[in-house]
Amino acid sequence: MAPEMERMVHILNTIDDVINCQRCDLALTRTHVVVGAGPLDAKIMLIGEAPGKNEDKKAEPFVGSAGKILNGLLEESGIDRKDVYITNVVKCRPPKNRTPMPNEVDACHPYLQKQLEVIKPIGIILLGRSASEAILGRKVDLGKEHGRIVEKNGCKYLITYHPAAMIYKRTLKDTIAGDFRKVGALLEH
Repeated sequence: MAPEMERMVHILNTIDDVINCQRCDLALTRTHVVVGAGPLDAKIMLIGEAPGKNEDKKAEPFVGSAGKILNGLLEESGIDRKDVYITNVVKCRPPKNRTPMPNEVDACHPYLQKQLEVIKPIGIILLGRSASEAILGRKVDLGKEHGRIVEKNGCKYLITYHPAAMIYKRTLKDTIAGDFRKVGALLEH
């Protein structure tokens, strides 16, 4: 089988596995699994925490209020949303949009790893503490570490606040926008 065809089969198997996942109790309350969206050859990947109510309904990441904010941040940074791949650490909505539990993050981790293997982004934007801690495997203090670029396993990660943080604390707008202006540094070799 040709390498491109093998890649496509791998992708389809992964999507099918995620859609039928029963690894944790989130499967009992979800409407849809939210795998991700964007081109499979994206240079930049954005990883958030978990789908919210709107995402659960539409089976697409960042389509609610936080998605509108994210679109604005990307636009201000000169990035077109259609050029990035967007996903979450957890693929199903936690009840009442609570923070995902460690066992839920662990249950979804193999799916996220497969996404990273297939897409092979050069840079990853970590949206919020939960995503940052899940990916970096350590505690993250956003107040001190936002805007920082961290290298791990040959990939560059930009740590920033989740766009929803601006809904609750409007004063973070300039801070988060400043972090997003550093996206170009993710692509530098």
